[in-house]
Amino acid sequence: MDSLCCFNSSRKGVGGRSLCGSGKGKSLQCPLKYGFCLVEGTQDHTMEDFHVAKIVQFNGRELGLFAIFDGHSGDTVPAYLQKHLFSNILKEEDFWTDPNSSIIEAYEATDQAILSHSPDLGRGGSTAVTAILVNNQKLWIANVGDSRAVLSRKGVAIQMSIDHEPNTERRIIENKGGFVSNLPGDVARVNGQLAVARAFGDRNLKSHLRSDPDVKPDDIDQDTELLILASDGLWKVMANQEAVDIALKIKDPQKAAKQLIAEALKRESRDDISCIVVRFK
Repeated sequence: MDSLCCFNSSRKGVGGRSLCGSGKGKSLQCPLKYGFCLVEGTQDHTMEDFHVAKIVQFNGRELGLFAIFDGHSGDTVPAYLQKHLFSNILKEEDFWTDPNSSIIEAYEATDQAILSHSPDLGRGGSTAVTAILVNNQKLWIANVGDSRAVLSRKGVAIQMSIDHEPNTERRIIENKGGFVSNLPGDVARVNGQLAVARAFGDRNLKSHLRSDPDVKPDDIDQDTELLILASDGLWKVMANQEAVDIALKIKDPQKAAKQLIAEALKRESRDDISCIVVRFK
C-alpha cells in the first residue's frame, strides 16, 4: 500500500503506454480511500514523473501524504523530492502551529539542498504539488510549477493550486534579468527554455526562477467528495470540471485515476501522465 512508484516497467498499461505505477490504499480511521496511476509518455526521454501516496501515523495523528513530482531534463530531482520533501516538511519545528510558513520554508530548504548536493543533481528540475491531510479534517495544498490539485465539493471543481506560467510571472522574471519567449515553439518559456516560472532545481536558470510554493489550506467537510492531483500531462487536455465529473462516477479511486489517464490519452496527450485520486467518503 505504501509503494511509491516503479519504473522501466515492461507491462503495458493504459492505452498501450508503459505502466509505471498503479495502486491504492485506505485510512484505518475513516472512510478515506486513494488510488494512483502513472504512465510513461511518448516523448524521447525516460519516465520523469514520480509520486507519493500513503497514509502514515505521525505524532498521534493520521496523515495522508500525496504528491506529484513532474521532472524535466532528467529524473534525479523528482526522485530526490519523492524521498525527502515530506520528511523535510514534517521536520519543521513549527509545522503543527504554523503549517503555512513551515511548508514554504521546507520547499525552499529542499531546493537549496538539491542545488548544493552535487553538480549533477540540480542540473535538471521538477514541478511539485503536495497535499497533506491531517486526520481527514484539514488539508494543506502546496505547489510550484504546473502540476495541479483540484478538489470536488458538491460536484463542483475547485482548483487548489496555481499554475506558475512564465507569462503570469513575466515581470518578476525580467526584474531578475531573465526573459520570457515563445520561441522556440508556441509555449511561453523562461529564457526560451522552461515552460514554468517556478521549479525545484534547474541550476542554470535558478537566478531567474522561484521555488517558493503557493500554499492553500481547506477544511474537509461533508460536502467534500474527492481530490485529484495530476501532472500537466492530464491538465493540458482536460478541464478541471471534466476531470471531476469523470472521477465522481467511479467509486474505486484507483480505477478513477486510470480512467482519467485513459481519457487524456484519447485526447492525444503525449507527456508522462501521473494521477492520484483521493476519495473522502
